[in-house]
Amino acid sequence: MRLTSFTDYTLRTLLYLGVNRDRLVTIQDIADLHAISKNHLMKVVYQLGLSGVVETVRGRNGGLRLKREPEQINIGALVRETETDFYMAECFDRSNNSCPLTPDCKLKSSLGEATQAYLAVLDKLTLRDLLPKDAPADGAVPITFMPRA
Repeated sequence: MRLTSFTDYTLRTLLYLGVNRDRLVTIQDIADLHAISKNHLMKVVYQLGLSGVVETVRGRNGGLRLKREPEQINIGALVRETETDFYMAECFDRSNNSCPLTPDCKLKSSLGEATQAYLAVLDKLTLRDLLPKDAPADGAVPITFMPRA
């Protein structure tokens, strides 16, 4: 299973906000750190705002911050919300399935079961579980991020 870049950037944004809870963070901060498009990140942040996970503060000294506590942000629910589908193979897409093996294939059910197991693991995680253990609840101790070369 592979996550889309949209989900990847969503998780990166939340991790960054989770360890920088003592200040407002800008989209540019996150874009620079991960060497990703600011425009693409703006779409991610917009969606996080609509879902009520992130609060955006407008203005000259504006930025982003978590709107919910990290333990209230479930990773499984977030991945389900940001992924467009979980098609692991052509046979999962009924409208575009042309595989001649589909009627007798048992692989689809196994892949479906694997996907459910994958999501079950993510359902057990919150953003708090992914943050450094030594970080206090207010996020005052930042995580060390390695900038891309």
